[in-house]
Amino acid sequence: MRLSALLAASWLLLAISLEALAAAEVRGVRLWRAPDNTRLVFDLSGPVQHNLFILTSPSRIVVDIQGASLATGFDKLSLANTPITGVRSAQRSPQEVRLVLDLSAAVTPKSFTLVPNQQYGNRLVIDLFDGDDASAPVAIQEPIPVHQSVIQVTPPKPVLAALPDTGRRNVVIAIDAGHGGEDPGALGPKGAREKHVVLAIAKELQRQLNAEKGFRAELVRTGDYFIPLRRRPEIARKKGADLFVSIHADAAQRSSAFGASVYALSDRGATSETARMLADSENQSDLIGGAGNNVSLDDKDRMLAGVLLDMSMTASLSSSLNVGQKVLSNMGRVTSLHKKRVEQAGFMVLKSPDIPSILVETGFISNPNESGKLATKSHQQALARSITSGVRQFFQQNPPPGTYLAAQRDAGKTPQGPREHVVTSGESLSMIAVRYRVSLASLRGANRLGSDTVKVGQVLNIPATTLAATP
Repeated sequence: MRLSALLAASWLLLAISLEALAAAEVRGVRLWRAPDNTRLVFDLSGPVQHNLFILTSPSRIVVDIQGASLATGFDKLSLANTPITGVRSAQRSPQEVRLVLDLSAAVTPKSFTLVPNQQYGNRLVIDLFDGDDASAPVAIQEPIPVHQSVIQVTPPKPVLAALPDTGRRNVVIAIDAGHGGEDPGALGPKGAREKHVVLAIAKELQRQLNAEKGFRAELVRTGDYFIPLRRRPEIARKKGADLFVSIHADAAQRSSAFGASVYALSDRGATSETARMLADSENQSDLIGGAGNNVSLDDKDRMLAGVLLDMSMTASLSSSLNVGQKVLSNMGRVTSLHKKRVEQAGFMVLKSPDIPSILVETGFISNPNESGKLATKSHQQALARSITSGVRQFFQQNPPPGTYLAAQRDAGKTPQGPREHVVTSGESLSMIAVRYRVSLASLRGANRLGSDTVKVGQVLNIPATTLAATP
C-alpha cells in the first residue's frame, strides 16, 4: 500500500515537473498601426522571457522568446502602411523561438509582457516607434533588457491655429475616443464594441465643432489602435487643446441600467461608490494596453511644483465642472440621463493639471435598447450636437484670451445665453462674482440666496448684467 502511494506521488511530481518544463505556445499575433507607431501583440498560452535587439544592413529587429514554442504562422498578417516588410520565425530549440522583423525604415522599439486579464491571456507586446531620421538608424548588437528600452519624449510647444480673417486663434478641442486596438472597451449584448461606437461619435463631434466658427477640433485617436491613458492628455497638450473631451459608453452588470453621464476629476476621491467603481474599471485600460508616459515637473523645486500643480488643477477643475454641467444639460434634451449632475471620480485620463477635462459616458452599451441606439448614425449625431452645444456655450462665456471668441465677446457680438457656474472647493460667492464681473447683490438675486454661503457642487445662475472690466 505504501509502495503504490509512493509510486503515485512520484508520477504526480513527474507530471508537475513536465508541465512546468513545457514551453508556452505562441498562439497568434495581432497588429495595429497608429500615426507614430506600430504595435504587435503576440498571444501566449503562458508566461515567457524575452530579449530584443536591433540589427542593420538591412534593418531588422530580432526577438528571442525563451520558454516558448511556435503554434501559429505569420503569412496572413497584414503589413500594409507599417515599417515591417516581413516576419520570419524559427524554433531554435524546444524552449526558444526566434522572431525576425524585416524593416523598411529605422524604428525605436519598446517591448514588454502583460499578465492575463478578463479579456486576454499572457501577451508579449512590441511597439515600434517611427524614427525621426530613417537614414541614420542606431544599431545595437547586444540584447537589450526590456526595462531599459524606455523612450523619453519631450513634447513640442503647441502650435495654435489662427483664423486668417482676424488673426485670432481658434479654441482647440481635443476629442478622445476611449479604448482602441486590443482594448475593445465594453461589449454590447449583440457584440457592439465600445471602441467602435465612441470613435464614430468622436468623429461626428469633430465634424460639428469644426463647422462652428472660432473652433478647431482634433481627434486624439483617429483609428483602431491603443493609446495609453497618460499619453492621451499629452497628445491633447501637443495640439494646444483648450478642452479635453473623452468619449465613452458605459456598462453595468444589470442590463437595465441606462442613461448618459458626465464626469470630471475628483480632487478628494469619487463622489459616489458607482463613480469610484467606474473609474477603477476605466483605469484598467493600462493593464490591457500597457503603461504610457508621465507628465514631469522634475525641473521644479518640489514645493513650487506642488503649488503650481495645485493652482492649475483647481482652475482646471472649476472649468471642467462648468463645461461638464453645460454638456450634461444639453445631453438631457436628446437622451436619458443616469445622473443629473456632473459626477467626480479619479479617472486617470482626466488628470491633466493645465487642461479642463471631462469624460462623457454616452449611454449604457450593456443595455439592449441603448446599445442599439448608440450604433445608429442619427443618435450619434444627436449626442454630438448636444456636446457641441454645451462646449459652445461654455467658451462663448469663457473665451480664452487671444481667441476669435474673445474678440467677439469684447466687441459685444457674443450671443448672451444662460450662464451657469458649478461651485468648487475653496470658492466663495464674492470670488465667483468677481470672476464673472457681476455684482454680489445681482448674483444673490439671480439665485434667490438668503446669504453668501455656497456649497461645493451647487449650480449658480450667472446674471447677464456685467460690471466694468477689472484691470
